Amino acid sequence: MLRITIPESEEWDETNEKFVYAKEQTLDLEHSLLSVKKWESRWHVPFLGEKEKTADQVIDYIKCMSLNKKIDPNVYLRLTVDNINEINSYINDPMTATWFAENEKKSRSKEVVTAEKIYYWMVALNIPFECQKWHLNSLLTLIRVCEEENKPKKKMSRKALMARNSELNAARRKMLRTKG
Repeated sequence: MLRITIPESEEWDETNEKFVYAKEQTLDLEHSLLSVKKWESRWHVPFLGEKEKTADQVIDYIKCMSLNKKIDPNVYLRLTVDNINEINSYINDPMTATWFAENEKKSRSKEVVTAEKIYYWMVALNIPFECQKWHLNSLLTLIRVCEEENKPKKKMSRKALMARNSELNAARRKMLRTKG
């Protein structure tokens, strides 16, 4: 969860010709599958798509991330550049110590991923629905780990097997101080 503070502000209301004061506001935000699902149901486009989001879509996603109840919609219009940067850093944080070798092919690079697709993966991999509240990057990492662990193990090629055995034999000869 990310907690951000939107500072108090003073603005001039031109229609009523008076100053309008807004108090400091704290928002609790969660970048999760639930937030993505809520946003996609409003905009009817994949959140994880490559298409750039409009300013309205970004603000609406922040609203979807909000755990606070009964927030004045104008509060989201008062987000500062620092607030937006902090939110973006939070969204992009991997939230895990797990990493994957980059030389592996990414089979889903061209696939359109929507919230329903992620829910399908959760069902197929027996991941409990309580994980929908996790940070989205943690959930996607768990899904990838499950897929990697469920893959059939690759057999070593004959050449690789011979090279490995040769290295093991050399190490044993050195340890035992023998020539063969």
